[in-house]
This record gives sequence, C-alpha cells and structure tokens, in this order.
Amino acid sequence: GFRIDTMKHVDDEFWQQFSPDVLDYAKQQGIPDFFMFGEVADSTRLLTSHYTTHNDVQAVLDFPFQEAARSFASKSQPTDQLRSFFRDDDYYTDADSNVYQLPTFLGNHDNGHVGMFLRVDNPEDTPESELLARDRLAHQLMYLSRGNPVVYFGDEQGFTGAGNDQAARQDMWASTDPEYDNLGDDEGLNDNIGSDETPADDNFDEDHPLYQEIKGLAKLTKDHPALRDGAQQHRFSSSDAGVYAFSRLDREQQREYVVALNNSETAKTAEIPTYMTSTRFDRVFGSGPAALTTDAERRLTVTVPALSTVVYAASKEVPASGEAPSVAIVNPSHNGEGRERMEVTADLGGDSFYEVTFYARAGGGDWRPIGTDDNAPYRAFHDIWDVEPGTPVQYKAVVLDNAGHARESAVRDARVAKPSVNLAVRSGTPTELRVTTVPEHSDYVVTVQRKVDDGAWTDIGSDDSSPVYTVFDDQAGVPAGASVAYRAILDYGSGTAMSPEPRPLTTAIVHYRRTAGDYADWGLHLWGDAIAPGVETGWGEPRQRDDVDAYGAVFRIPVQDRSKPVNFIVHRPGGDSVPTTREPGGDRSFIPAEHDEIWLKQGDANVYFSQPSLP
Repeated sequence: GFRIDTMKHVDDEFWQQFSPDVLDYAKQQGIPDFFMFGEVADSTRLLTSHYTTHNDVQAVLDFPFQEAARSFASKSQPTDQLRSFFRDDDYYTDADSNVYQLPTFLGNHDNGHVGMFLRVDNPEDTPESELLARDRLAHQLMYLSRGNPVVYFGDEQGFTGAGNDQAARQDMWASTDPEYDNLGDDEGLNDNIGSDETPADDNFDEDHPLYQEIKGLAKLTKDHPALRDGAQQHRFSSSDAGVYAFSRLDREQQREYVVALNNSETAKTAEIPTYMTSTRFDRVFGSGPAALTTDAERRLTVTVPALSTVVYAASKEVPASGEAPSVAIVNPSHNGEGRERMEVTADLGGDSFYEVTFYARAGGGDWRPIGTDDNAPYRAFHDIWDVEPGTPVQYKAVVLDNAGHARESAVRDARVAKPSVNLAVRSGTPTELRVTTVPEHSDYVVTVQRKVDDGAWTDIGSDDSSPVYTVFDDQAGVPAGASVAYRAILDYGSGTAMSPEPRPLTTAIVHYRRTAGDYADWGLHLWGDAIAPGVETGWGEPRQRDDVDAYGAVFRIPVQDRSKPVNFIVHRPGGDSVPTTREPGGDRSFIPAEHDEIWLKQGDANVYFSQPSLP
C-alpha cells in the first residue's frame, strides 16, 4: 500500500487520476487489496472527506478522530462531544467508500506521542496510575470504534517525549541522545507511562502493561470481528464526563455488541438502549458482572469503572424484521439548493438494524447510488462539486432491513446553486482584495470592481489563479475621506455569480508606539460587526502593521459599519502574558463614527483619541 504525505498540498485533478490508475495497476499485478491513504492534517470534516468523496482516494488519516479521542480520554470532556463527532462520519459516505476505511491514530511523528498529550493535559501531580488508565482508555476507544487503528511506535511502551515532530522520534533501543534522555529543561517529560523506563533504556518490553493492553485488544477484535468491521450505532452520551456507549453489529451474524467507555474518575452507571428486550448480554471485555439482561424497554443497565471500558455481547441474534420500515427523504427541502455537498437525510418508521442506500440523478440522467449508511441519522453528503449550476437533481432512498426486505422512498427534487463568492479586504498600500469561491475550479476567472461614494462600478482587476484570486487596488484618484465599496464577480463559464451586496468601506487607523521600536510580530487581534469581512483575526495570527511613522506602528483597518465598536487586543501570535506578549487593558474598543483614529502606548491600558506626548 501507500501512505501519501501532505496530500492537501496537491490539486484535486492529480488525485482524481493518480488514485484510480494506481489501484487499476495493482489489480493487474495481482494485488486486489492494495490500500492507499493520505495525510490531510486538518480536523475539518468537510475538507478531509473531500479527498475520499471527490478525489477518488480510498482513505485519509483520521486527524479529527485523534482530536476527539484526546478530548475524551485525556481531558475528560463531556461525552456528548463524541456523539457529535461520530455523527459527522456521514461526510465520508459515498458509493465506494466510507468512514470505516479511515486509519485512526492517537499519536504520530508530527503530532507527538499520546503519552505527551496525557502529560500536557493533566496536572503535574497526576498519579502515574491515572495516566496509565487514560492511556489504556484512549487505545480502547481506538480499537473498539470504527476505523483502522494505527499504533505509533513507542506508544505501546508508554513513550511521552518532550513535544511533537522531532521530539517524538525516540529510538526503541537505548538512546544516547540527551534530548531524549531526560537531561536539561525537559527532565521528567520522557519518563515512560506505565513503567520506570526512559528512552535511555532498551524499550522492547513485551510485558509492558500498554503492550499487553494493545495485544489484548487486537485479539479481542480478531475473536469478535463485529468489533472491528461491524456497523457502529450510537447508544448513549451525556453533557458531562462519564459513559459513552455504542453498539457494533455484523450484518451476517446479527449479534449486537454493546461497548461502554467511562472517561470519568469515578464509576458511572448508564441505561443503554439496545435492539432487544429481555436478552442476556455476556461480558467479553472489562470488569463487571459476567452477564446482564435487558429490560422490557430494551435497555441494558451497565456500570463502568472509572477510566475504563466494558463490552457485552448479546446471547442471541437480533430478531428478524417482518417488513422494511417506511422511509422518506426529509432533507434537502423541496426544491432546496446546494453547491458543494448536498446533505440528503432519510427518516425511518422503525427502530432496528437497517441500511439505507441513497440514489441521485442529475438533469434527468440515470439513477446512481451515492452512498449507504448503516446507523442513524441516515445521511449522505452528495458531491455536486462538478455539477453545472442550475442543474435539477433528484434524490430517493431505499431501506433494507435485517431480513432482506426493502422499501423505497418518494423522490425529492433539488437544484445545484450558483457558486458562492467570498471577498476579503485587507487595507494597506495598495489595498489587497482576496476572493475565494465554493466550489472552486481551475478555469474560474474573478473580476473585482470598485465604487467610490455614489459613483459607478469600475473594474480594477481580474485573476484566474485559483484557489485564491487576488487583486490589488492602489486607490489612485480616490479623494481623501471618500467611502469605497468593493464587489467580486465570478465568471464560471455558463454564467456569473457575485459576492454579497457590498457595504461601503471606510478606514479606521490605530497607532501603536513601543519605546524601543521593537514591533516584530506585535499586532491586533480584531473582531466585531464594525470591521469588514475577512478582517477578523485568529489568536495565532494578529493583524500586522501597514507602516511605521514617527510615532510608531500604523494599522489601517477596513470598516463596514462605523456605528459599531472595533474590538481589539494588542499582542503577539498566541501571546497572552502581560506585558511580555500582550498589552494591558484586556479587550479594548473604539467606535469609528466617534473617533476613526486612535493612539496606543506600550504598557498603557488607555485608548487616546489624539496623539499623546512622546517621552
């Protein structure tokens, strides 16, 4: 197989050709199960799933899972978060792949070892026994939930490391590198969880508790294949730390497994829904009663010890359904529109083990399957990225019950919308105008226009360099104090689309003086309704100065509503330590309609509306 690095830095057209061609060639060489997955280092489902549903890639590394597992096992976040995470698995559902194919992981060579996350997320005085329990819990979640578990070398020995990237690449044999051997400022960070060893020791220990835990989980899923490949059905979560539960069920065996994990530091009890009444469930993993029985409401009452997992298996098959349930498309709305992925949802009139296959046809063509979902909510996100805007699309769903009965829904009509056009304005000399579109295609051309006061719209430039179209405006001939508005027009071949109705932009000016003139990466964190679209900043990327004059740094801020406050914090990227990386005064603001120019001083929380005297 192939593990493909940095996949998101190569354009769609390459993967759409590369992936099918490699798989076809592998089959010609007698390798029918050749497997490729790409590294898309992002936690946004809409982006990561784009490569499997639009670019014909079999799978991508499940970075969103790593983040969710860390929040659950290391940080003990509310278990509803896992519920929300798994609910969005439907983004990966298409006609030839789904979320079950994704490689899941807890640590890797770029992010760091799972042990490092555990040490960072928990207080320094956390007992080693608790860190070991949390480490086990994280691996239990990874092995027992959907996906293909990947163990980063050393995690089975409790490696921690002093950080990510190169700091997470210790040798398995006895290391002689001081950076890995607990010397210097990182002393203590490299102690292995679950043993007294460090990277300075030989670490091929098959008796290590984490090695034994992972070995046991691998055997468990081999002995009970439904725990590896079976459908996963959400069962229980809460708004606090505690139990998260789901079922795994193999279509052929029809035997339900209930998996319950507890991320709380105390034992928790939950009433977990199942498919069957008055049925014995036998414990196959974890500690607790050897058997439990569901009640008349099909609920299994399970007590899960602190920071641990239990698994119970039904003693008999799920009862065969007498007929397929009713099925109806409830989303999109009648004649609804979509432009990148059309969310298609079906509502069923029963509660048992079902599979729902969604079909679509565009422009009156043939019906084609767009994905099969085996757990509620039953959804697929139809990739309409390349479908011509304005094209009518129809959807239907076919439900299959666990006895082979099928039923088909009525047809739902929808339409592909025009592309959206998004314009961001960054003031400066010249003003930078950046445009993005959804969807995005390499043959798109975008033109940016300007209007001064109540004058006519005039072209100031065009760009065809997707995915970000950039035009610069030197504002030659624009009178001082005039209001300026911009709009972007996309030519997508068969029509045009325009950015939202623009609001006139004015400029607010912030002056900031540092005594030593050491502005480096000091900038403004900006937010609020006053500033123009695209001007707000992330905490790690404060807006940088446009100029430096006799007073100090000068920031020019595009404003769309002068009556609203411009909210700001002066700091360095990610900096929140006063006064070394953040100025005092907390969240400050000013209203451009009252004062469109302000002055700030290092170490001074005041906002001045006229230039203060220089020291």
